[in-house]
Amino acid sequence: MPEKSIHSIFEEFKKLKVLVVGDVMVDAYIWGSADRISPEAPVPVVKTKRREYRLGGAANVALNLHALGAVPQLCAVIGQDPEGDRFMERLAAIGIDESAIIRSQSRPTTVKTRILSGYQHMLRIDSENESPLEHGEEEAFLAKALNCLKETDVVIFEDYDKGTLTKSTITRILDGARQLGIPTVVDPKRKNFLDYKGATVFKPNLKELKEGLKLDDDLETLLEISQAAKKLREKIDIEEVFLTLSEKGVMVATSGEEIHIPAHVRSISDVSGAGDTVISIIAICKALDLNASFTAKLANLGGGLVCEHVGVVPVDTVKLIEEAEKYNIITSL
Repeated sequence: MPEKSIHSIFEEFKKLKVLVVGDVMVDAYIWGSADRISPEAPVPVVKTKRREYRLGGAANVALNLHALGAVPQLCAVIGQDPEGDRFMERLAAIGIDESAIIRSQSRPTTVKTRILSGYQHMLRIDSENESPLEHGEEEAFLAKALNCLKETDVVIFEDYDKGTLTKSTITRILDGARQLGIPTVVDPKRKNFLDYKGATVFKPNLKELKEGLKLDDDLETLLEISQAAKKLREKIDIEEVFLTLSEKGVMVATSGEEIHIPAHVRSISDVSGAGDTVISIIAICKALDLNASFTAKLANLGGGLVCEHVGVVPVDTVKLIEEAEKYNIITSL
């Protein structure tokens, strides 16, 4: 069948609506200089130069989807607090639909504050409540998510173990998507790792894979990784396991094939947010039913590009297209 150009594929991305459910947060940065040690304790004194607030977690996935041309619908829970106000202001400024965001009276907006001197990451302070949603908030969250399914091409579960996603909410959203024939893509964490039975694509990294399957041995070789991926796919009935392997690249395992794409050599500044870019690319490629090889190559490029920046940032689509053309990434459909 004829090959599609990378430009035509990105044009098709613009037709997609993507539902992102899960944990959102504010990624805060305090940038400064550390020129002396505190007289109060043997720690550096950081003299603040500027502060920056970015959308994080599932919200960064929405940012990546927006950058890639798709239309994201974000369904999540934040606090009724100043940090939540800041979160909503940033969503509105970018133009991302905020109608499925729930404001909670009982839990704060998750904030991860990073303190940096120059480009040296010195400390991170987390403000959060990791307990499951209260019953009323859970039902409101589910109602929003299930309603959004009616106009969705693919669903992303963005799980950061912050309490928004539970076994119950996961099962009900998966069932709703399955009934409508909508593919589901999962970025998992430890607590709910085995609760995504029947999802379309499951994207853990090596640490998550090892912890989720309770493996004692390190996964060092591609053969060991492949065997673990097969075990996972069979254990929770996943169509496709998409593993991010850090410096080893990515691996995709289905019932019919296994693909390994090595990482490209880059100047790595920060790996934060790379998984958000990867899951976004996987989801929109899956919505268009693009093949696994093309998806893996494009996601591998996108994840690598964001690692060249300090802090959590969405992918630069212009650079991604340039690299896709450079490496001749095309797909036959």
